[in-house]
Amino acid sequence: MTPARTPAAMPDALGTPKPLRLLVLGGTGFIGPHIVDAAQAKGWEITLFNRGKSHPELFPDVEKLVGDRDGKLDALAGRKWDAVVDTSGYVPRIVKASASLLADNVGQYVFISSISAYAKFDVANIDETAPVATMPDPENERVMEFYGALKALCEQAAEAIMPGRVTNVRPGYIVGPLDPTDRFTYWPVRIAQGGEVAAPGTTVDPVQFIDARDLAAWIIGAIENRHVGIYNLVGPEQRTGAGELLQTCIDVSKSDATITWLDPAFLEAHKVEIGGDLPILVPPVGDFLGFAQVSNARALATGLRCRPMAETVADTLKWFATLPEPRRKTLHAGWLPAREAEVLAAYHARREPPAKAGKRKAA
Repeated sequence: MTPARTPAAMPDALGTPKPLRLLVLGGTGFIGPHIVDAAQAKGWEITLFNRGKSHPELFPDVEKLVGDRDGKLDALAGRKWDAVVDTSGYVPRIVKASASLLADNVGQYVFISSISAYAKFDVANIDETAPVATMPDPENERVMEFYGALKALCEQAAEAIMPGRVTNVRPGYIVGPLDPTDRFTYWPVRIAQGGEVAAPGTTVDPVQFIDARDLAAWIIGAIENRHVGIYNLVGPEQRTGAGELLQTCIDVSKSDATITWLDPAFLEAHKVEIGGDLPILVPPVGDFLGFAQVSNARALATGLRCRPMAETVADTLKWFATLPEPRRKTLHAGWLPAREAEVLAAYHARREPPAKAGKRKAA
């Protein structure tokens, strides 16, 4: 196969760099709109390919092709782009089909993978050379059960079709405005409500996440500069503790919240799922020792810059306030008030000294 290579720096006949042509598979969910915004800021020509069901009102001036990744790719046939960003690949069969169709018509394939592709997190500072997760049956497409292993297989499928032209992006938690998961949003919103807030672990436990806008900016830069290979897209740029994140939420929202830190032994005893019930804050113990200590050195060396945490918190709160009231009343992550109150009551009961026995009266 001959790559349809059009480097970002290739000038036109007058010596002026031509705007790149970008195809986004997806584009109207969470990550896609931020990628479109970053590309539009560069003056690029953008095409979105999706089913047209999620936020069809977005980007009225952007070309949109309607289709389905699972067998309905006809709209992509015969078209050429400088790069494609795959925001919606979860199983290797579908990534293989997309990459095969586009191999002769795009210069670079950017695949949004995940740090979940790694086999384990029992050591700190793992980098892009660490082993990836595997699964007994590579044909199995149960995404919820084998999410990480399937992402690793998707990476391999794209690279097999377009060797040397694939950028595999491995973020951790992607956060900020438009995030439908509420995994990060839970903390600014809950802390803004005030009162006693339950948090897992300790103030110095490491946290890692990346604002979707910073992820998008790095991806656009990776296309401009032809960065290929595997990159861990995790932030902040410097080691950050859980206490700093929650204090930032307090400062930004001007809340009277107080934080009660729950130790891992207590969490386990009360069947609190690490990383699930209270996301983002993952105590570095056992199999999760290195989960929030993944190396981002390679991404930093290729242009990753992370905005101040306070900006992400403030913008997340502003965006959340624009959502319909029914949506704001039911966060998609974190604890319901009754569950938080229950666990806090149990924690305080464990720590309170036993009541003293009354004095016996003299006979």
